[in-house]
Amino acid sequence: MVAEESAIVKTQTPSKMKDYALLLKLRLAFLVVLSAISGYLFAGGGFGVDFWFLIIGGFLITGASNGFNQIIERDIDKKMSRTANRPLPTGRMSVNEALIISSLSAVIGAFLLFQINYFAGVLGILALVLYALIYTPMKRLTPWSVFVGAFPGAIPPMLGVIAVTGKFDANAGMVAGLLFFIQFIWQFPHFWAIAWVLDEDYTKGGFSLLPSKTRKSKRSAFIILLYTLFMIPVSLIPWVLELTGDLTLIIGAIAGTWFFLYAYKLYMNLDDKSAKKLMFASFIYLPIIQFLYVLNKL
Repeated sequence: MVAEESAIVKTQTPSKMKDYALLLKLRLAFLVVLSAISGYLFAGGGFGVDFWFLIIGGFLITGASNGFNQIIERDIDKKMSRTANRPLPTGRMSVNEALIISSLSAVIGAFLLFQINYFAGVLGILALVLYALIYTPMKRLTPWSVFVGAFPGAIPPMLGVIAVTGKFDANAGMVAGLLFFIQFIWQFPHFWAIAWVLDEDYTKGGFSLLPSKTRKSKRSAFIILLYTLFMIPVSLIPWVLELTGDLTLIIGAIAGTWFFLYAYKLYMNLDDKSAKKLMFASFIYLPIIQFLYVLNKL
């Protein structure tokens, strides 16, 4: 589960290129690729051809995942305000056209990642399969889909590391696993903030994605608060392992506390306004932490 889109599209988009961008969710793909770049640079990657293969291949694989997601959920998307104007529900794009675009994106994206190394290609395909074929259908069955979706959503920084190392030895595996774990934990407060804001809309589509059956409740807000609190020590693990310098401790603690305070406001207020602020804070927090590691690497 990579970051979910949060904006409600209200206007028609007759341009074919705009429809392709909506199908592949290119703005969302940018955030995913940014995480992969952070892992790549943290592992010591340069700006050669592999860097560009990672960016383009990552965009295409992520876009393909989003495209397959929309194909599978096209009938559900008609019921929700935020998705009703997508190209498939409106009929501006046929299922066959969406399938062709998504498949081409998947094939070309995977090909580019395999040009970097074998493991990079495998990780890209694994992220696509987990997101499109497991997480997507699970969303209507159980809130545990959020946990399952966090796995493909946490692969990008790991993919960035493996794009440099080309192997899962002790050192590379530790760094890749650590960056994976940090992004894995981050996704819970991030996604639950979005789920809070869009809860009524999600309900129309048959989704129940908040962490408690009581939905927008003190219990759900407390669980969200708890995960943002976890992020503070989790984000400092690279410093504890002496992979980064003291700046990680200082800025990481400040950023984590800042993120936590937004979750605390949601816990106190239990309103959509606070959840939306937490959602936007999560978008800012993750790249700050990830590129802090890059800049503060020992």
